[in-house]
Amino acid sequence: MPFDRFMALALYHPQLGYYRTSRRRIGRHRETDFYTATTSGPFFGELVIGACIALLGKRDASKYSFVEIGAEPDFSALQEVVSPFRACQTVRVGQPLALTGPCVVFSNELFDAQPFRRFVVRNGHWREIGVQLQVSELVEVELGEVIETWLPTATTEGVRFDAPRDAVELLEEIVRQPWTGLFLAADYGKTFRELAEATPAGTARAYAKHVQSNALLSQPGEQDLTCHVCWDWLWDTLRAHRFAEPTVQSQESFFVHHAADVLASAFDSDSTVHNPRKQALMQLIHPGNLGQKFQVLHALRD
Repeated sequence: MPFDRFMALALYHPQLGYYRTSRRRIGRHRETDFYTATTSGPFFGELVIGACIALLGKRDASKYSFVEIGAEPDFSALQEVVSPFRACQTVRVGQPLALTGPCVVFSNELFDAQPFRRFVVRNGHWREIGVQLQVSELVEVELGEVIETWLPTATTEGVRFDAPRDAVELLEEIVRQPWTGLFLAADYGKTFRELAEATPAGTARAYAKHVQSNALLSQPGEQDLTCHVCWDWLWDTLRAHRFAEPTVQSQESFFVHHAADVLASAFDSDSTVHNPRKQALMQLIHPGNLGQKFQVLHALRD
């Protein structure tokens, strides 16, 4: 089967999928697999709210519903935070999505967790990479030649390209619904040019117990699988659905520019080194932590 089909089963099978089973996936515990911004505590939610209010400008936040898509069970960006929005809704994996009216649609590490296709150059042509069961082992195989308009120009033998096309389909599902307002997605990604020219081995990787690996087939249902999203494809999708010019900023730059008052409050409230809000701040915006690893895509539709 193609790799994206394998990944859809490994992550989202209703009974066996990594994101569908009852287990603790995120946090700084040795039994979890990775940590993310929401594990930094309520200060992340404060920053998100501050940025949303700034980006909405003169629009009244109390008329908007805040909808978070894809949050982990027991986690959400605005938990333990006083919200200025009309309502707050969390759409978990597998739940139906219905958006209407004025909304702030938010996600954190949602698009990088969508199934992606994999390709390799052979004799000047792209071939799709698939997965096959040989006896009792899953192995990578090369399927037939593929021609897609969105693939890079094939040149160098053996170059790989991981194509997060399902992320585009998910965004299409989100933005074609009858809502207006702010779209806000924190994720890690690259431009199409960076993916095509600067990552010859692709960007696919697996995470288990806080260890990154290239063993994508070794633990289906027991490890996270991911690749960088392609910002160009998401920009084009937003533009096609009447969003104003989409913008991508590093998480550090995004919060510094759009939630400066909230950042300042972390220092004004408590001058001690062990201030939890200061510690969360360092995790979220320091370049050595999550500040440069993650980017934030945002756009408005009136």
